[in-house]
Amino acid sequence: MYSQNPSQDGPSGRLTLPIQTGLDDRVRELLDRLGADAVRNSDGTELPELVNELAVKVYQTYFVGRGDQAWADAHPEQRTRIYLMSERTPALAEGPLEIDLMARWFDQQVRPDSDCDIARWWQVIDRSLDKPLPAEAWELLEDGHTVRVLEPVPGHVYTVDFLAEQVWDPTQMYNYLTNGWQDDPTRIKESPYDVRHPQTWQHVREALAQWLADHPRVDVVRFTTFFYHFTLVYGPDAKERFVDWFGYSASVSVEAMEAFEQEMGYPLTAEDFVDEGYYNSPFRIPSKAFKDWIAFQHRFVTDRVAQLVEQVHAEGKEAMMFLGDNWIGTEPYGPLFERTGLDAVVGSVGSAATCRMISDIPGVKYTEGRLLPYFFPDVFHPGGDPVAEANSSWLAARRAIVRSPLDRIGYGGYLSLALEHPDFVERMEQIVEEFRALHERSGGTRPQTAGFRVGILNSWGKLRSWQTHMVAHALWYRQAYSYLGVLEALAGLPFDVDFLSFDDLADGVPEGIGVLVNVGSLGCAFSGGPAWEDPRLCATVRRFVADGGGLLGIGDPSGWPMGGTTFQLADVLGVDREMGWGLSTNRPLPPVAPHFITADLDGSLDVGEGTANIVCLDPKAEVLDSHQGSVRAAAHRYGNGAAVYLAGLPYSHQNSRLLHRALYWAAGREQDFGQWLAEDPRVEVAHYPQGDLLVMNNAQEPVETTVHLGDGSPWKVTLPPGGLEWLRAAPGQTDQGRPQ
Repeated sequence: MYSQNPSQDGPSGRLTLPIQTGLDDRVRELLDRLGADAVRNSDGTELPELVNELAVKVYQTYFVGRGDQAWADAHPEQRTRIYLMSERTPALAEGPLEIDLMARWFDQQVRPDSDCDIARWWQVIDRSLDKPLPAEAWELLEDGHTVRVLEPVPGHVYTVDFLAEQVWDPTQMYNYLTNGWQDDPTRIKESPYDVRHPQTWQHVREALAQWLADHPRVDVVRFTTFFYHFTLVYGPDAKERFVDWFGYSASVSVEAMEAFEQEMGYPLTAEDFVDEGYYNSPFRIPSKAFKDWIAFQHRFVTDRVAQLVEQVHAEGKEAMMFLGDNWIGTEPYGPLFERTGLDAVVGSVGSAATCRMISDIPGVKYTEGRLLPYFFPDVFHPGGDPVAEANSSWLAARRAIVRSPLDRIGYGGYLSLALEHPDFVERMEQIVEEFRALHERSGGTRPQTAGFRVGILNSWGKLRSWQTHMVAHALWYRQAYSYLGVLEALAGLPFDVDFLSFDDLADGVPEGIGVLVNVGSLGCAFSGGPAWEDPRLCATVRRFVADGGGLLGIGDPSGWPMGGTTFQLADVLGVDREMGWGLSTNRPLPPVAPHFITADLDGSLDVGEGTANIVCLDPKAEVLDSHQGSVRAAAHRYGNGAAVYLAGLPYSHQNSRLLHRALYWAAGREQDFGQWLAEDPRVEVAHYPQGDLLVMNNAQEPVETTVHLGDGSPWKVTLPPGGLEWLRAAPGQTDQGRPQ
């Protein structure tokens, strides 16, 4: 199944392999078999002495903000802090109300910080009034985790926003619990410490200097990562309760908030971080205070990272950052990231979108993707099927790698587990060889793209490039997959993509944008919510489309009920969302008609969870799909431009093709569609500037299809499951030399 067995005398390199002690002979054998040119350890493993004999690059993980438990224990006041909220607690009777702060949190991970000035840094909030209580209206009891509200209003709901000490690092805790380290007496629970404290910062720099001196064989310091972990907090059952891969709630400290006030000129409160219990999720409209905090921490973190990188470079080593764990504040798409001087970024590739999140990062010498599965016992166990996960992971990643090449790939975890699955090792060998072949043939260049750019428009813009609609990296969420599919499809389609904030349109739509895309649920940061109250924004988009541009709206685009419509660009889209206020108005639903956009659909349109009650506002809007009286897809001419509406777009081969067609139609370029294209949507085509053509089967079944070349001539191709084939620049020849 999949690609042919790789040639044993083929190219080598571009691969990082995790190794561990006690496997010297197997490591030598596997390095030779896979052609790996770099090795690494993983969290919880040590590099064997064997590395001193190997002619490979050596990576070693380095933890800046944890790993020295003696320091953490000696300076508990310098451990990192996090803002948390208690349970929403109703006052159901007269008299004081007691709230247990830790009722739903894991007390081995966090505990309330009662050593700070709680009157200043904690808040008790009457959620029924949305107002904080004065400090004299509540008290902390002697147990340190119960707050008593002295005179609550019966029937009102109260919460406590409190600063908590992080006793156990979230990633180390996850690894500890996942791998059963509690049975290993050599494992200790590690506490994170905060470099915002000058004493800890000095200790961190001295510790790194000593570590560099003690590890002369290490070539690449793999920072995992730096100072502040994304928000990950467990409940009392020792299971994940809250996760936000972009969360800044664990980047707080009294010292940082005081420095913020001095620099920015206004104070922060606990509620600025707790945010009604949403903790400034990226789905929330970002407040001014939160955006300022991100920028403030970005300045601090990138400055500190640059100093550590200088230390690494002074020892003749490279500095690599892992995009995950303690990555908060680095912001690879932020304005100051390049000043860190980092040589490389490595990250976990869980999808095409997360692959592009890594490969598109500017300002580094190379990028590396850690392919799945991770060599952990949750997958590598008797009866497990790591090959299936490797197949699906690779097919998703490959689409993105072709469009924006990673420089390297690698794996992580415990090699001993992978070696117990020889079928997985064989599949890994095939994947690695295929990755190298892609690089060798393409020269690391990108294939050609459409003659117009696609602009993803939301509240975050460039800062969240390839990061929209994500909660916990690449995990599936019912409320998000219908929108995330847009990003997943775009990651492997032939378009140049820009991520634009609403502020980026202040002076008009940027040059080169052919189609704007606004996607998300009503009121979220990705659709925009109150941003659409600004008539200047609406006018800018209207003029852009009327002058020949395109708009693609998915879900609740420009959704913000006001002025008689739900979609503020309903006139452009030709459709609107009925909220139940306009039921007295008859809005006939035109019959569904064939259209260029839906020409490749085989069966019904999949809109995932969809968006209900979409009605035609303009009788001239063309309905492409409907269900139970609600429009699910529509196309609408507007002045010299066009708009497309979709009720949702989860990723699939068919939906990727639908998006491809919709963007060309909205841009007014449908006459150019069909060049360098396969008839079967499961097959995608990449055309390179030098003339070579790559044809990929993204499905796990064989496909026979016809590819239409640039001159319109057909090329019939049969591809095995997950297979690919090159058409040489010289006409009439494939890699197998068969005449066409």
